[in-house]
Amino acid sequence: MCGIIGIASNKPVSINIINSLKKLEYRGYDSAGLATLNQNEINEKKCSGRVEELEKILFKNPSDGNLGIGHVRWATHGIPNQINAHPHSSEIVSVVHNGIIENSDELKKNLELKGSKFKSQTDTEVITLLITDELKKNNPVKSVFNTLKQLKGSFALGIIFKSYQNIIIGARRGSPLAVGYSKDENYLGSDSYALKSMTNKISYLDDGDLCVLSKDKIDFYNNEEKKINKKVYTLSDDENISDKGDYKNFMSKEIFEQPITAKNCINEYIDSLKKDINIYNFPVKPEDMNKIVLIGCGTAFHSCLIAKYWFEELTNIEVEIDIASEFRYRKLKFNSKNLYIFVSQSGETADTAAALDICKKNNMKTCSIVNAVESTIARNSDWVLPIHAGPEIGVASTKAFLGQMIVLFILSLKLAKIRKDIDLPSYDKHIKNLKVLPIAIEKCLKTENKVQSMAKEFLDAKGSMFLGRGLSYPIALEGALKLKELSYLHAEGYPAGEMKHGPLALIEEGLPVIVIAPKDKYFEKTLSNMQEVIARGGKILFISDHKKELIDENIRFSIKVPSLDKLLSPILLTVPIQLLAYHVAILKNCDIDKPRNLAKSVTVE
Repeated sequence: MCGIIGIASNKPVSINIINSLKKLEYRGYDSAGLATLNQNEINEKKCSGRVEELEKILFKNPSDGNLGIGHVRWATHGIPNQINAHPHSSEIVSVVHNGIIENSDELKKNLELKGSKFKSQTDTEVITLLITDELKKNNPVKSVFNTLKQLKGSFALGIIFKSYQNIIIGARRGSPLAVGYSKDENYLGSDSYALKSMTNKISYLDDGDLCVLSKDKIDFYNNEEKKINKKVYTLSDDENISDKGDYKNFMSKEIFEQPITAKNCINEYIDSLKKDINIYNFPVKPEDMNKIVLIGCGTAFHSCLIAKYWFEELTNIEVEIDIASEFRYRKLKFNSKNLYIFVSQSGETADTAAALDICKKNNMKTCSIVNAVESTIARNSDWVLPIHAGPEIGVASTKAFLGQMIVLFILSLKLAKIRKDIDLPSYDKHIKNLKVLPIAIEKCLKTENKVQSMAKEFLDAKGSMFLGRGLSYPIALEGALKLKELSYLHAEGYPAGEMKHGPLALIEEGLPVIVIAPKDKYFEKTLSNMQEVIARGGKILFISDHKKELIDENIRFSIKVPSLDKLLSPILLTVPIQLLAYHVAILKNCDIDKPRNLAKSVTVE
């Protein structure tokens, strides 16, 4: 993986391929390349490092041609270098690939027995050589279909052919792939974002689909090799917002957009006149609902953890949570009265999409909470609840996480009302608190200067620990994840009550320990756990909504967030831990928007 672009046009395409690859940089990558067709030759250029390096190569040695493919790679098979960068070309075919070919070793051995020579360490080159072999006896479409039948794993492919100068073939299994339409020009892309500067008309390939693009035509085939039609989506104008404005990077912009995200999300779901939540058409009748199963990966899993507390607190429904990569391999006990909720920022997360597919094959009712309503997960779900966060470019999720939490809270509240698990005055009070949430988030952002001072404490630390209880425990996990993602410092999140069962062994003089302690029923217990840390020399950074300043000479820094509905405290406590990770990374001169080794849309297992 990580990003694909293809353009079939009536004019040179290399500049537009480069510009589109730059739009895919937000996913995270380690190398880049492109291949164009010109004068009956495949012209391949690639490099390790950033797209800017590829652009320099093209400046010195341009690639002409009205048809081409490009790629930014996030290494899976083979180290990041020029040889392993995509495209992978033979004399007659060139391929870019997102995903993983699980049986590549077996296929490689068979190809080598036939005399094929491999240049790279990648699994992708297997695809190139298989198609090359098939082209000896078949046309491009048949050659690709025959190749796909031999592949195990996930893929999105872009393929060009030396002897067929006017077509690009795209194919998909597991990894997302979109096509875009324009006059005298058509496009292939691993997501719609890469295509937005060129078109707002998009179709999406489903698993098993293949497409054939020329400059004035797109044909689609299903996995039975029959021609099919695809729905054309029109992207909304607000999805074209990708300017950093006056911010240094996208992540800082997205952190400070969170009051707007919250306001947009709340306004979408709450009818101000009726003072009610306008969520309807549940795929499972709320009164009959047996269990809610929440499934996600990474930050999305943390939002599921928080939601478990909310559903349990507000409703009498049994709740289960699972990491998508674990869910899909467990022996599952399905129930037709369960609602399976899949949370994903991109809506393309491979493990989450695969878990959804398992549920669909077992005729379960599904709901997706996503930021991209045209995504695979959204399109395959029975019911979609968008988070309305707008484009999120920074790899480390901030405003999308906040949006996920808000939608999950609103959903739990609506279910509680329908099932009569909550009385009307309490319901009205929660809605009232939601309406003032954006203002409270704005106040949280004003802690930035103090958080900036806290960040200096991490520069010489060999690690850190985040502690919380109840609703604050998932925020401790998220705080540790953000610090790891952005600053590359080791960090762990723990339930504060678990300190005595092992983690105390890690506490030593000067170790930064972030204690997340809203004034809830766990507050005094959390303070007791904090004293355990203090007694062993830990350096306390305290985050709370407690109205009184906690005076303790062992607390190095104290950050106060507004006091609101205790159930909403995770949303407010999230902001300082995002700012902390951001400012530690700034001090360490890390790449904020594109952390090393990470991708925005994780489309492999």
